[in-house]
Amino acid sequence: MPPRIPITAVLQPRYIPRTTAPSFLAGRSQFSISASNSFGLRPKRVSSSGSPVLLEASRTAALARRQLPNRTGTLAYKTGMTAIYNLDGVRVPCTVLQLDRVQVTAVKDRQTHGYWAVQVGLGWRNPKNVTRPMLGHYENCGVAPKKLLREFRVADQSGLMPPGTQIKADHFSVGQFVDVRANSKGKGFAGGMKRWGWSGQPASHGNSLTHRAMGSAGQSQGGGSRVLPGKRMAGRMGGNQHTVQNLKVLQVQPELGIVVVSGSVSGPKGCVVELQDAIKKPMPAV
Repeated sequence: MPPRIPITAVLQPRYIPRTTAPSFLAGRSQFSISASNSFGLRPKRVSSSGSPVLLEASRTAALARRQLPNRTGTLAYKTGMTAIYNLDGVRVPCTVLQLDRVQVTAVKDRQTHGYWAVQVGLGWRNPKNVTRPMLGHYENCGVAPKKLLREFRVADQSGLMPPGTQIKADHFSVGQFVDVRANSKGKGFAGGMKRWGWSGQPASHGNSLTHRAMGSAGQSQGGGSRVLPGKRMAGRMGGNQHTVQNLKVLQVQPELGIVVVSGSVSGPKGCVVELQDAIKKPMPAV
């Protein structure tokens, strides 16, 4: 039989001395607070151990990884396509883009808006067709009413330009690479063969009236008795924003406001395109 322990020894209070917290945990919680100049960002999420290293999934870490051009972009009209011959005699298809009274209408900084950006206006609009708030906005910038406004994100403060500055074709140099964004041509409601390039069903051998039909949309009980997300079907085709990256600038004509880039650009003739330095190529020397 084991020896009996007096109950007073069990009920005797035990005092545990308090230890001081490590220096990096003093005055901070598991979730540190963002800097005062990071407007619009959530608090920085750190590991549960109290380490100040940011998690890769946090919004602040994602913002630090994001690649942005150092300079602002510009707006232009797509005039059409042509071809030129290089010094080796090779025919190179290209797209002609024309700038029309492109000016800076506003800037956004990190302290006030949470990010760096430049607002750019294209063309001209009759003042009677512009609302009073927008007329005041243009008046503060010292520019005429614009037909279209777009925002271009930049990496830091060095990419900002004062309002009223005119952006000409010589903003880009021959030989550099650019990214071009535009809305593709809208095709309306299209079938599966036109939209996704299907070859269709057999033309004979018992096939009747289903030559261009989609066919089965999925399995029965084995696949969950449902249509899997992302299934290619008939639907609206085109009319979406499309970006073509790494187009080389072949010619620049500042007096005409023309920039000629290699390759094709989405959209019909006369559409508005966004032109900016390529983020996957070295930035041009300013």
